[in-house]
Amino acid sequence: ARDRTLTCLFYTMSEQLKFIVERLNAEPFRKSFNLISLDALEPLSLLQVLNDVFAEINPQHKVDLREEPPEQTAVRMLSFLRVLKYRPKTETETMTSFRNGLIEGKKHIIYPILEWLLRRLQELKKRAYLAKFLVKVEVPAEHLQDDQVADMYSTYEELMEQFKETHKTVDQLRLSGFSTVEIRRDIGNMEDEREQLQKRVERLKRRVEGVHDNEQMLAACRSLRAEKEREGQLAEMKREVKNQLLHADQRVYRTNQQLRDLKASLAGASAEGLLQQMEEENKVNSYMCHDKLPKEIDVCRKKCVDMEQVLSMPALSESDLDDLQDQIDEVNEAINALVEKKTLHSNPADDKLAVFRQQASIIQRKKEVATESLKEAMDELSQLDSELKQKRDSVKTASASTLKGDELQKYLATLRVKSQEYKKKKAELAALRTECGVLEKTETVLKSRHQVVQESLTDMEEKEGVAGYRETQEELEKVSALKSELDEKKGESLEGMSNMAEQLHQTILQKKSNLGPMIRDVRPLRVQCQELTAEHKEKKAAYDMTSAGLESNLSRLEHEVRVLREEIRQDESRYHQLYTHSQTKNLNGKTYRRIDGVMGDWVCGGTADS
Repeated sequence: ARDRTLTCLFYTMSEQLKFIVERLNAEPFRKSFNLISLDALEPLSLLQVLNDVFAEINPQHKVDLREEPPEQTAVRMLSFLRVLKYRPKTETETMTSFRNGLIEGKKHIIYPILEWLLRRLQELKKRAYLAKFLVKVEVPAEHLQDDQVADMYSTYEELMEQFKETHKTVDQLRLSGFSTVEIRRDIGNMEDEREQLQKRVERLKRRVEGVHDNEQMLAACRSLRAEKEREGQLAEMKREVKNQLLHADQRVYRTNQQLRDLKASLAGASAEGLLQQMEEENKVNSYMCHDKLPKEIDVCRKKCVDMEQVLSMPALSESDLDDLQDQIDEVNEAINALVEKKTLHSNPADDKLAVFRQQASIIQRKKEVATESLKEAMDELSQLDSELKQKRDSVKTASASTLKGDELQKYLATLRVKSQEYKKKKAELAALRTECGVLEKTETVLKSRHQVVQESLTDMEEKEGVAGYRETQEELEKVSALKSELDEKKGESLEGMSNMAEQLHQTILQKKSNLGPMIRDVRPLRVQCQELTAEHKEKKAAYDMTSAGLESNLSRLEHEVRVLREEIRQDESRYHQLYTHSQTKNLNGKTYRRIDGVMGDWVCGGTADS
């Protein structure tokens, strides 16, 4: 297991190196590294690569490490890592070793930092930019006693908070997807539409001024539009109510199905059987909780510890892996030798617990196998439950579309008619197939006779000295027929093309004359459509806002109801407890008084006897 863990960790470190090389060779670094050249870098060169990544994040770090003292380099890098909120994978007591490893350019310290930086390059650029403005300047407390310094520091903090809010607003605007060019274009389009609407309104006003009772007609139009909007709202409410009714029917169906399943599962069951079943389930759950799961958790924790240890180690080469494999083989051989030695020196007859150990191990293996089978069965059961739910939903959907009553009778009558037509067509098809068979036989006979006649004609032509006359005559007839056919087609095509051109010309003129009034009618309708679209968006936004407010109020009221019900339940429980306690105290008082009376009678009787 440890060998597999080491192999896995070596693969992880290789993937880490591959990622670092890939990102360093890409933009904006454009290095020319490979796995071997990167792993072969000197500590100072590796630190320079890390500093180049720092310079990409913050240009202030663009320096040559050969010209900078090591102490200053260490302070600068550690401060920048603290600003970037990098957390090394070491414990608190080994932070000194982390700093020393960073100064010395150790690979197991530099590689994780490079991977962390390269995976979050854009995010860290933003963090480094914000650090210039949001990292507070530490002012000693004694200097803050001065009023002028305190006022300046408070102004500094207010400006920092203002910068935070401004930066958040800018980020939100950038993420919203709006651009100034699009906004200006929309504003220009809206101004043009406004001018068109104003002109149209003025034109309509001039047209309506001479109409009798124009105010009443305008009021009637307003009321008509309001009623149409209300009609649309009512239709929308009707659809919502239908959807709610459908959902409610589905919930009722599912609830009834669950109730039937529960009744079927409880049919013929007794209290002892249910109790036994619950005890078995409790035993299985107890075994899973106290035996199986803790072992799996311990295995995972050990694996994590091994992986962390290997990650903290330097990169392993092929020779190091071979040495580790040799050590593992030697340890396994030593363990096998010790086991064989113990087996030779031990006497099975003296070990009275060997049989019980063997039985215990067999039972343990059986329990593990049964646990795995139970887990697989539970997974299969959950999968089957989901499939059953899907089947029930599909069956319900199919049952909703089942024909009933008159529709079923009509469908059956249609099926009868189609069945009769099918039988009739089938008989016709059989007759045609029979006739086709007869014609095929006739064709075969005629072809054979034609072949005999052709052979006799060929013999006669050879005797008369005009061999090939028949074939030449047939070819001439074919050519003449083809020529006449082509001439007919050419004439038809020319005539058809002229007719088609005339028809197209007439059609175009007719379409133009028909589209003229329609285009004139569409223009005001297009403007009206734009108005209605804008109004619909406003109404939709108001509806969404109102719906969100109602949903939030509903959730708050439901929460309050649950809290009040819980309080009522607790109060009722407390009341019953106090009532029972008071009844118990009264009963105990009566019992004590009765015992005192009996004891008094007994004392009095004893005195008289003595």
